[in-house]
Amino acid sequence: MKSINLNEKHATFREHWHPHQIAVVDDMQVLLAKVQGAFVWHDHKNEDELFQVLKGTLYMQFRVRTETVREGEIIVVPKGVEHCPTTKNGEEVHLLLFEKLSTAHTGDVDHQLTQTRYPKI
Repeated sequence: MKSINLNEKHATFREHWHPHQIAVVDDMQVLLAKVQGAFVWHDHKNEDELFQVLKGTLYMQFRVRTETVREGEIIVVPKGVEHCPTTKNGEEVHLLLFEKLSTAHTGDVDHQLTQTRYPKI
């Protein structure tokens, strides 16, 4: 058991939309990600997903509205809800994500941004 410095871990990678695993809690994983621009519309049929903004502003698009998530805030996307995280004006946003180990990166959507493996850092 050791503490994890999120800033130090974020500094170890540069890729956008490519989560890195920093911990496992029972059947859940804790991920760090850097995001920029728009992702891909997708959902997770059987898993909820928690996003915490560590740096910047995330815009979580839903089909009927967009929710603004600022630094120090979280948003939970319930299972089955289609969503598309995005940033604006070229801003790089740093995220902490909490989700089940079984959660597929882009749900059932196969896209060039889809990751099938999360490096452990």
